[in-house]
Amino acid sequence: MQDPDNPGNGPENGPEKRPGKAANEAAEKRPAKSRHILLRIDSWIDSTVWNAGFRAAEIWEDITIFFRRFRVRGWKRMVFELAGEGLTLGAAGSVLMLLLAQPAFEATKEDWRNRGDFAVTFTDRYGNVIGHRGVIHQNSVPIDELPDSLIKSVIATEDRRFFDHFGIDFIGLFRAMSENARAGEVVQGGSTLTQQLAKNLFLSNERSIDRKVTEAFLALWLEANLSKKEILSTYLDRAYMGGGTFGAAAAAQFYFGKNITDVNLAESAMLAGLFKAPAKYAPHVNLPAARARANEVLTNLVQSGLMTEGQVIAARRNPATVVDRNEVESPDFFLDWAFDEVQRLSARFHQHSLIVRTTIDMGIQQAAEDSVETSLREYGEAYHAKQGAMVMIENGGAVRAMVGGRDYGESQFNRATRALRQPGSSFKVYTYAVAMESGMTPQTTIVDAPIYWGNWSPHNYANRYVGRITLETAIAQSINTIPVRLAKEKLGIQPIRAMAKNLGVETPIRDDVTIPIGTSEVTVLDQATAYATFPAGGYQSRRHGITQILDYDGDVLYDFDRDEPAPKRVLSEQADAYMNQMLSRVPYVGTARKAALDNGILTAGKTGTTQAYRDAWFVGFTGNYTCAVWFGNDDYTSTNEMTGGSLPAMTFKRAMDYAHQGVTLRAIPGVENPLPSEKDLAKTAAAKPQDGLPQLIRPRMLSVQSTDILKKLGEKLKDATPLAPAKVASAE
Repeated sequence: MQDPDNPGNGPENGPEKRPGKAANEAAEKRPAKSRHILLRIDSWIDSTVWNAGFRAAEIWEDITIFFRRFRVRGWKRMVFELAGEGLTLGAAGSVLMLLLAQPAFEATKEDWRNRGDFAVTFTDRYGNVIGHRGVIHQNSVPIDELPDSLIKSVIATEDRRFFDHFGIDFIGLFRAMSENARAGEVVQGGSTLTQQLAKNLFLSNERSIDRKVTEAFLALWLEANLSKKEILSTYLDRAYMGGGTFGAAAAAQFYFGKNITDVNLAESAMLAGLFKAPAKYAPHVNLPAARARANEVLTNLVQSGLMTEGQVIAARRNPATVVDRNEVESPDFFLDWAFDEVQRLSARFHQHSLIVRTTIDMGIQQAAEDSVETSLREYGEAYHAKQGAMVMIENGGAVRAMVGGRDYGESQFNRATRALRQPGSSFKVYTYAVAMESGMTPQTTIVDAPIYWGNWSPHNYANRYVGRITLETAIAQSINTIPVRLAKEKLGIQPIRAMAKNLGVETPIRDDVTIPIGTSEVTVLDQATAYATFPAGGYQSRRHGITQILDYDGDVLYDFDRDEPAPKRVLSEQADAYMNQMLSRVPYVGTARKAALDNGILTAGKTGTTQAYRDAWFVGFTGNYTCAVWFGNDDYTSTNEMTGGSLPAMTFKRAMDYAHQGVTLRAIPGVENPLPSEKDLAKTAAAKPQDGLPQLIRPRMLSVQSTDILKKLGEKLKDATPLAPAKVASAE
């Protein structure tokens, strides 16, 4: 320690001062005590862990010794090993089954009984009744009051072991498989009546493994939640019976003109025969086939032991006769879709007994159905295409026709509204629409050359590349690399997805680099809705199938023009004009030359063909109508190189030629000289068939001028104040 007066530190300054002895001893004791505590903790941990391990070993040894007395050898050991493996696999299988059952659980969350709480009468655009939907369960005939002959006929034909199985009949399934294998074709079905009800209530007729698995779980759910009587009663109330009728009670009134409780054995057998194929065996369509089928049902009654040959002999000798009805085709696919729309709109009011005025034009509807069916009959086998769908929308959004498949009686699955199919090149319009909105024009040039986007590289048809090309030529020739190059280098994927949604595509669009050439699935209704924006001048097409909903007192509960918002602009006027200019070249210099309408009516649109020729599309429009057409197969098998410019374009032309007869033609916005000349109008369209498809001629009832006057008068009457019931009664 330094002294202020003697700052030196040498020996001459004396010995250095050190701390005291007591302080040193205290400093040495503190670390020793801390080390002692840590050693004790370490010792405790070591001993505890060792004791735990030793105890665990003892327990394990005790368990081993205990189970040694159960040890088996020889063949018994094999049995126990198999049982153990079975339990393991069973646990894993239970988890898998739970995952597979999730779609069934989701389907049963909704109020599935609510569909039958509506009683809806549908009329066409002119007020003519076209069909009914809905079932009022309170007015249904109780199962105990139904004729015994009807119950036995249904059980003997559809599900002989109905009262013995739990929803899935493995014995019946094995028997059906054996019979089918012996016959070399499908002659018996293995579905139980409960499975058929599950399909009718919750599912579509789509043929897929997923649907069959879901159907099986739903059948089990129905058996667990409903009695056998309730299942049978619901099945008889909900099944489609042909002629636009649902349920045995409605079918008895339609075919025989009598109450279901009054039908005899011959009539019961005919009704029971309808469940298999109502369109094929409907007696008002094919009475001989219906009687032959009824005779099979009578044989089933005898074979199942529910009746004797003596009991059915009278019904064989005196088959049922039906009420003579003029055959009126019901637009069933459209009605199913419209019924769903009614249920969606019904949140605005509480009435469930309704009269619904729809937008459908039965003349155009019949022409659309004939066009699809004729095309498939003439060319379906050659192209290996078994199904088709079509939607036609008038400028303004009214759906005038909807074809959901070839035969509603065979399959009620609506391919126009529910089938998700790849649109192919018909999806490219959304990419080009974004390009037009971003400032490009039909004359903008871009290079057609091989392009890579990550590991993906699209190819043109026949792997041909032409170098620099204009956008209008690229869309007319349906070149694949151009929309991909636009998306990759200039636009991006998200604006294309947003454009498709804004134009009216309701199906979710995948976030994938391949969507510019149409790999994301859409519906036929989606495409028709979106394309209808172009002739609407870039405004929303406002697609709708219902104009008014009324109750039975005549009160208007819903009116489309009154209750729906005005259309919004979703495409600029300039971009819409550019799109119309490009699309109007496709039927004349592009891939859809078979789609151009007669009499010089300007036609615009786009073809679409998917990978391996699974789907073929043409979506086109005039100033009056937009029409989307699809052909393919339900099982996604490839067609025989069918393109959108072949059968779809031909079918489009046939239906649209009919729709444009006797109407005032409208112009396509933004296109030069959009209307036909006087010379074009002077040509007759009935001179010769086109491409093997006979032309449909709409019978002339009124002149164009008279039609316009009546339309204006109808609009005024629609807006007029309705008369009070008292005034109407006094006038009478």
